[in-house]
Amino acid sequence: MRERILSHISKDGKLSTEDLAAMLSATPEEIRAEIEAMEKEGIICGYPTLINWDKTDCERVTALIEVKVTPERGRGFDKLAERIYQFEEVESVYLMSGGFDLTVIIDGRSMKEVARFVSTKLAPMESVMSTATYFVMKKYKEHGLPLVEKKTDDERQLITP
Repeated sequence: MRERILSHISKDGKLSTEDLAAMLSATPEEIRAEIEAMEKEGIICGYPTLINWDKTDCERVTALIEVKVTPERGRGFDKLAERIYQFEEVESVYLMSGGFDLTVIIDGRSMKEVARFVSTKLAPMESVMSTATYFVMKKYKEHGLPLVEKKTDDERQLITP
């Protein structure tokens, strides 16, 4: 039942325990107990809201930063990743396989703010060997949810005399 609860609330965190119970053929008490247990176990870490910033007047920029690092002896990448995710600008940090070690995703008010973060906070860190920054131009889907309105099937332009 846990996986089914997680699947539903990952797409809609506003579902009530009553709605989940009806969807999963369980009682609200069973759902509430499972959710509380998963919160205590650290399986459910929070309930963020997905915001389509493009539809607001707020200027936001998202950047993905590839980071090559020298892992610390005996601690690997964990200590550095922890130091990086402590920065307020950082949304996510992922350990990667392939040509670089960490992906850092940050949100800023401008490209200049992102550049300042990279040059003054991230790149100077002792274990960081190099960074490469990529700016998100447009978001189409995030956290499994589309952020763009679906176009109608008939996109032909109406021509009037």
